[in-house]
Amino acid sequence: MSIIRTALPLVVLTSVLTGCAGLQKTDWPTCAAVGGVGGAALGAIKSSAWAGGGAVFGAGMAAAYCWVHGDGDGDGDADGDGVLDSLDKCPDTPMGVKVDAVGCPIVAVVVVQEVVVVQEEAIVVRDVNFEFNSAKLTASDKDKLNVIAARLKKDAANAQLKVTGYTDSVGNEAYNLKLSKQRAQSVVEYLIESGVPRSQFVSVAGAGESNPVASNQTPEGRAQNRRTEILIVR
Repeated sequence: MSIIRTALPLVVLTSVLTGCAGLQKTDWPTCAAVGGVGGAALGAIKSSAWAGGGAVFGAGMAAAYCWVHGDGDGDGDADGDGVLDSLDKCPDTPMGVKVDAVGCPIVAVVVVQEVVVVQEEAIVVRDVNFEFNSAKLTASDKDKLNVIAARLKKDAANAQLKVTGYTDSVGNEAYNLKLSKQRAQSVVEYLIESGVPRSQFVSVAGAGESNPVASNQTPEGRAQNRRTEILIVR
């Protein structure tokens, strides 16, 4: 009777460990070791009853280990990414890297928006007085514009040019608005004749007596307000 009591748990232990090996073959050595150590510890007790119980306990420990760490088909998770090896398309993923359903690293898509920096510079054309009550340039005006044309061709090639004409506050506001645009147009046409491409001029406008840069109460101030501004957009 004592032989049966002692041998039966050992048979149970062997059966359970065999099933454990089926659960996860890669962890079988560890599984067997856990069962063996647990069974041996309790089997060392002199009581044959405890020896049998120790064997069963060891088998239980082995079975529990295999149940927790096994996946049921003999497949493990070698790289520890949470995806079984049988499904893992990237089996060597470094620890801590987030992976997708097939075990491959999730690559973050970074959208880089191009930033266009627009550099603007304004050339203020003063002392271009035109003929009295007219948009016709004088010889002196053309000499001044020749210098500006050379600058534009050298330093602002392919830039966009926006030209706006201004007047002082003397006279009718509506008339000044019309005259300011005519004078701005005269400046543009002369610059084109001097070699600045027409395609660079994207706008020509007149602003009349608006946006004064000085007081219209003095001759000096009115002279500063009678101007043409060329905005260079690179």
